[in-house]
Amino acid sequence: MSDRPLCILQVTHQGGPAGSTQSIFNLSQELNRRGHRVVIGCRDDVLLARLGRGAGLQVVPLAFGPPGPLARSLADLIAREHVDVVNSHGTLDRRALTWLRWRGRLPQPLVVTRRTMPLTSPFELVAVGCTADRTIAVSRAVARALLRRLHPAGRLRVVPNGIALERVDAPVSTDEMAAARAALGGLDGRAVVVVVARLKDQHVLLRALPSVAHPVHLALVGIEATPRLRKLAAAVPERHGVSFVPLTERPLPFYHVAAVAALPSRIEGLSQSLLEAMALGLPVVASDAGGNPDLVSPGRTGVLVPPLDAGAWAKALDGLLADREAAGRMARAGHELVRREFTLQRTAARTEAVYREAVERRRLLARHDTR
Repeated sequence: MSDRPLCILQVTHQGGPAGSTQSIFNLSQELNRRGHRVVIGCRDDVLLARLGRGAGLQVVPLAFGPPGPLARSLADLIAREHVDVVNSHGTLDRRALTWLRWRGRLPQPLVVTRRTMPLTSPFELVAVGCTADRTIAVSRAVARALLRRLHPAGRLRVVPNGIALERVDAPVSTDEMAAARAALGGLDGRAVVVVVARLKDQHVLLRALPSVAHPVHLALVGIEATPRLRKLAAAVPERHGVSFVPLTERPLPFYHVAAVAALPSRIEGLSQSLLEAMALGLPVVASDAGGNPDLVSPGRTGVLVPPLDAGAWAKALDGLLADREAAGRMARAGHELVRREFTLQRTAARTEAVYREAVERRRLLARHDTR
């Protein structure tokens, strides 16, 4: 199998402030460092486009409208840039690329990355899975869910997300720390429990707070207060505090003021937020769902809680805050695990290997067709 540099098209219809965006950008940057030419196809006004341009990567704006025009735009882009392999990360783009393959207009290898627990209809999932040359699942949990929905096993590979350590290890200024504390209001000695995520079951933590004995300040970073969440926050006892912090492109200061990181989500493929918190040495508590167990081993690298069980969340938070020795031990183990096993370099190398499998598959199919 050739080891020549590839021209790789990374395409997604999303690209806003989210863990998936950071993962796609980090992967693209590392593949570029490994000698490949990376082209990013996304909306022109999203975070991914700004990050890509800032890193000197080629960004091509795409309009993610009706499937037909999008498919034609993708076909033109692939031909114009002499793309060797296409990596799709979102629903709209994988649909358009699947349509192109069915129409005979996508001879290039197609790799589909599944970053969350699959919610796609079984018919569409199988159709895309049988069309893509390879599918990357970012955790074992995502892979198991795909297989249960009849995704072809032979084309499925698990490549966990990796973390850009230079990003989480970047210095945080005094001004940034002061701004983070100001955004949380008066802490009054409360331990900060931080959740860095879009809207992903944060209501469970708000329901848990009345049963948490230790005074805490719940910092919900990445969401606005919906009427439902505002009502739950108003019912929280006075010993606790709650802050809603809008989406930010730099959540790092909030990790630095926190004592515990939490993630109640049930749909994570492999959470960038958990990776960041663990890499920074925070004890973590997460829902026992999705890819969270790939990172959190109960009692060793963190605490897992049954999803949507407010009582269990209260018990887990009180346990971590009461036993600081155990919390520190789990935090250190999580820190070592992420920095050893979930590096960006490992992710890029394993992703490149999948790309080359896909390239070889298309080469063999083309040779067979010409006989």
